[in-house]
Amino acid sequence: MSRRVVITGMGAVTPLGTGVDKFWQGIKDNKIGFSFIDAFDTERTGVKIGGIVRDFDETQYFDVEGCFDKKESKRMDTFTKYAVVASHEALVDAGSDFSDIDPYRAGVIIGSGIGGIDLTLSEHNKFLAKGPGRMSAFYIPMMISNMAAGTVSMKTGFRGANFDITTACASSTHSIGEAFRKIKDGYLDVALAGGTESTNVEFTYGGFANMKALTKSGDLERASIPFDKERNGFVLGEGSAVLVLEEYEHAKARGAKIYAEVAGYGATCDGYHMTSPMPSGEAAGMGMKLAMEEAGLTPADVDYINAHGTSTGLNDKYETAAIKVAFGDEAYNVKINSTKSMIGHLLGAAGAVEAVVCAKSIEEGFIHRTIGYKVPDEECDLNYCTEKNVEQEVRAALSNSLGFGGHNATLCFKKIYD
Repeated sequence: MSRRVVITGMGAVTPLGTGVDKFWQGIKDNKIGFSFIDAFDTERTGVKIGGIVRDFDETQYFDVEGCFDKKESKRMDTFTKYAVVASHEALVDAGSDFSDIDPYRAGVIIGSGIGGIDLTLSEHNKFLAKGPGRMSAFYIPMMISNMAAGTVSMKTGFRGANFDITTACASSTHSIGEAFRKIKDGYLDVALAGGTESTNVEFTYGGFANMKALTKSGDLERASIPFDKERNGFVLGEGSAVLVLEEYEHAKARGAKIYAEVAGYGATCDGYHMTSPMPSGEAAGMGMKLAMEEAGLTPADVDYINAHGTSTGLNDKYETAAIKVAFGDEAYNVKINSTKSMIGHLLGAAGAVEAVVCAKSIEEGFIHRTIGYKVPDEECDLNYCTEKNVEQEVRAALSNSLGFGGHNATLCFKKIYD
């Protein structure tokens, strides 16, 4: 059995704002979602800028059914709160609580790359200062990265497949892809799928800074500059995005608004290096090919690629190579951009936020500019939409995610015409 899968609801918590409408308007306006770090002294790491969620006020959700109250909030890490709020928004947007569906056919697959790392830091400090007896009894269940998916299930009553995928920066793209497959193959009828991450602590910045992954730029407009020759690391971001994926006939029968169809999914591994993508782009390119093949598309049918585009020296040139592997001569015709130029790298939540961008781009016929770009790189010679936003029909789009460990994931989205 093979069924069609569509996106009928979306929610987001991002450095450009909480809520899809606010986030998408910021994208369309080419706003920079970066700010100077003020949660800790940046002198030790040398990293000055982050993609920090600034407008998330948890007290606004204390009396909202399906979110959390004051007592519950004390037993939830921030990454879980982000996921609960994004999931709630997605269900409201979908216009259904799906109570008509067998709860064991409604799933939740929400990935996270690092889970409750901020809580780990604070509890470790307690451990060092006062011993294990002073650590929170809730530390483990709050910190583990699957707790976002588990908590969303508790809030929604969705009792089907429920798990967390941790594949570094590809976590939420894999999560959406696996949810897509479970609906397509008949195991689920609806799923909440996406990713979540909370990163705004010195401990996280320190780890990424020491491996030379983060930019130390102090210029908000030139901090995240994907595909630019002067790129020197990514801006660490945080947030969450969750999509409602629904079997097409069910969505159609209830008159749901459909943003786009999820039509293909490719997952491969470089088998090459802990942090560097494969120089030839072969494995990531194969992931794109598999996604297009499952969707029944050729490279000429794809109008747009939302690239992983991290603004690191290796990623951008090797992803460019991967696109050439997958698209051949068509690589020079497809429009490419990087949402990370505006919000930074949300790690395990990156792919889900970028899936929202793909769905909105298909809905509105709009491809955002990759901002901050100034200096061309001969090794990155494709059309990265660096001059202006592009308004055109988007029939099909790919979204790429490349994670440490060589994990590659690509989703293919199509416009619904019927």
